[in-house]
Amino acid sequence: MAGAQSPHEIQWFKVPTPDGRALEVMTAGDEGAFPLVFHHGTPSAATPFALTADAAARNGLRLIEFSRAGYAGSSPRPGRRVADVVADVATILDALGMDRFVAAGFSGGGPHALACAALLPERCAAVATIGGVAPYAADGLDFLAGMGPENVEEFERTLAGEAELVPYLLGVAAQLATVEPDQVVASLGGLVGEVDKAALTGDYAEWAAESFRRSVSTGIAGWRDDDFAFATDWGFDLSSITRPVAIWQGGEDRMVPFAHGEWLVRHIPTATPHLHPAEGHLSLAVTKLDQVLEDLVGSAGDALGSGDQTGPV
Repeated sequence: MAGAQSPHEIQWFKVPTPDGRALEVMTAGDEGAFPLVFHHGTPSAATPFALTADAAARNGLRLIEFSRAGYAGSSPRPGRRVADVVADVATILDALGMDRFVAAGFSGGGPHALACAALLPERCAAVATIGGVAPYAADGLDFLAGMGPENVEEFERTLAGEAELVPYLLGVAAQLATVEPDQVVASLGGLVGEVDKAALTGDYAEWAAESFRRSVSTGIAGWRDDDFAFATDWGFDLSSITRPVAIWQGGEDRMVPFAHGEWLVRHIPTATPHLHPAEGHLSLAVTKLDQVLEDLVGSAGDALGSGDQTGPV
């Protein structure tokens, strides 16, 4: 695996879906611990990382991460909306014999975690987003303001349609397919400021490089479909969420600007803000991960009416 080795055994599964696809699933930690479904960013894929597995274990959680449709070993699902991830999550949990869970989503995984809170409330006890993106058509939000030039171009091409987006993604994917840890900062260009550059070293850089390589290892379908899903209706109403939601956002974030987190806090009735002006997009996920998961466990206990962390059923 990339990065420092975790003492927790990593297990891989292929889970079939009712519509004939397959999902690549990775788990780590005590099988009796309460499940944490972690939604990766864009582009990315399920990739072992000791930091995440160890933080989950310290907080009494079993890590479950899967490659979204079209990424790495998961079959594509062209035309998917953000809401469609919920059926895949339910399928994975059923296959692993699990009932209730908590969800966390990093960056492009944020909307997918929120979908679980909105559309699977009987099973999803609480959610945290870390640098999570807001809806493109969000009223009162200048979506692109403060983003690095690479993300601005990507979203502009997304809005222009597949003929504009696909060639662009193929060009970037060709670079990410062979990126090495010492090249990650340069590959991100204007998407990273000084605080994120400082974070992207050592094990984190190794994991980031491996995650990027895996994200495009079977093509760009997952990345393409993520982009279109973000730019269109998500398929659920944020105002309908009743489960606790923690919004973690950094003020030095050039991938998903601070205003996205502020907007989500204002428009999710159950949201608790964790806004950190001095953190970036990537640094936030490293420096605050234990706090994110500790807070998530506390929120789940409140939502379930007790502190009991029931595991597989």
